[in-house]
Amino acid sequence: MTKKHLITCSVMLVVVIISAFDLSNATVVKRPSVAHNATRFALIEPPKDEVADYSFAEENLPVENKRVNRKMSYSLWMHSYTKVQSNILHIKAEKLFPVIVPILEKYGIPEDFKYLPLVESGLREGTSRKGARGPWQFMPGTARSYGLKVSKNKDERLNLRKSTVAACKYLNELFDEFGSWTLAAAAYNNGSIKLVRAMHKQHEENYFRMHLNHETGMYVYKLVAMKQVIENPEKYGYKEFYAQAVTNTDLMTFN
Repeated sequence: MTKKHLITCSVMLVVVIISAFDLSNATVVKRPSVAHNATRFALIEPPKDEVADYSFAEENLPVENKRVNRKMSYSLWMHSYTKVQSNILHIKAEKLFPVIVPILEKYGIPEDFKYLPLVESGLREGTSRKGARGPWQFMPGTARSYGLKVSKNKDERLNLRKSTVAACKYLNELFDEFGSWTLAAAAYNNGSIKLVRAMHKQHEENYFRMHLNHETGMYVYKLVAMKQVIENPEKYGYKEFYAQAVTNTDLMTFN
């Protein structure tokens, strides 16, 4: 081998070594980014072996649909302790459920609707900007139409038992109209007239396939997420919680 050939081989060997070094560095640089993205997604991705458990009023969510899966994952994350930073949802559940559940059963309403007051009032109390009030967030006109007294001196929207009875009557009417508990829940949030218009416009009768305004389009997902968080608190970051005694200063009355 000539001297010229030796020089050429040496140069090629150096190039190969440098290329290999650069490629190794490029791989190392990319790994943290991939790992970071995977970690972010893991925060909201539902466990694969528990997907079938997502249901509302005995209707399974079609989470094999990517859009449904994404919305359910997001709602679970939004209701996790990471976002809520409080045990108030579990405290309210312990107060409300013993009163609400027997009334739901009496009127033939699926038990999953016990989560509706938690979604409606959530972390807040009082009157909404639109005028809705109480655990079931009734507007004054709707409340009166279902037998509740609403005046300056008396507001039965704050009475847990009476407002739950009114809500059951309303929900039964919505179910009779739509024939679906998921659609009944959506109509409770957005009103039956608006929901009917959306159904006619989209030629669709399945809530999970419809395109609705953001609040109504996420409503059932919020109910399911609330169900998951209350029934499996530790799984979503909630540790121990302590129920607070009901006092005279509580917003709602039970009788």
